[in-house]
Order: sequence, then C-alpha cells, then structure tokens
Amino acid sequence: MRKITLITTGGTIEKTYDEHTGELANRQSIVRRMLDELRLEETEVKVTEVMSKDSLEMTDADRVLILEAVRVTGACEDGPTQGVVVLHGTDTLALTGEHLYVHLGIPRVPVVLTGAMRPFEMKHSDAFQNLTEAIFATGVLPPGVYCVAHGRALAFPGVRKDTQRGTFVKT
Repeated sequence: MRKITLITTGGTIEKTYDEHTGELANRQSIVRRMLDELRLEETEVKVTEVMSKDSLEMTDADRVLILEAVRVTGACEDGPTQGVVVLHGTDTLALTGEHLYVHLGIPRVPVVLTGAMRPFEMKHSDAFQNLTEAIFATGVLPPGVYCVAHGRALAFPGVRKDTQRGTFVKT
C-alpha cells in the first residue's frame, strides 16, 4: 500500500459557490469530495487541513505553517509517507514552492504542489486533472519539490505562474 499525505491550504481549487451571497470563497476543504471520485488502487491518502485561504491572503507565517506540515509528514526523515501533495492557490504557489525548496533541504520523497485556475465546482475546471496528476507524480518523481499541473512536472527552484498562458512555467 502506497501512503501519501495531502495537505490542504485552500486556493481556487477548493473554492465553493454560496448561492445565497453569490460569493466564491474558501470556506472548508472539499478535497475529500474530489478524492471520492478517484480510483486509487493500493494508495492511501491521509488528508491534513492546514488552512483554507486564498493564496493572495497568505503570509510568510502561513508558509512556515505549510513547511511545518510537510516536515511532520516525515518527508525529510523516516516516516510513513511516500509522497506529499500540497493543494495551494495558484497565485502564490511559486512563493510557497520556493520557500519549501529553500527550507526543507532535500526531502526523502517527492513534495508536489498543485492548484487550479478554476474551482473544482465550476465547469471546465483543471482541478480534478491537476489533483490526479499530483497524486500520480508522488509515485514516479524522484525526491524534490515540484509544481505539477497541466500535464507537466516542474522542479523548484525557478517555477512561476504565467498568467498569459494560464499555467506554470520554468524560468
């Protein structure tokens, strides 16, 4: 049984629509609903909810919390996890990825950040694809810190969001 840890932080991927207020916002993690739609053979996913924020509202203190959540998984020393997925908002995903790259050292497992340009609940969302790719990537990538989205795995450092293309690129 492959064991991975999925850390949720919010972001567009987990935004939900409130029909009473007309607001699209992060209220609580919906990743378990997403996982229920996947067929994950011989894969156990442990979900850890760290926060539920739009990444534009994240602070340096929030990035420290994410770093500590990754460390607790055993990603850097002996532990049960064989990979870590961090669900994150795309606007500042690269900042958090760089922070993890600098402060984690070389993890013993792949640490994969992913998000979505459109919420899971909306039509034409990339959320389900990116989550699926990120989970798969933990089983095939060597140890390191990555951004996985839109069919590509990009290793940190040097990843940024390209708003014109609506994806991540390597600089």
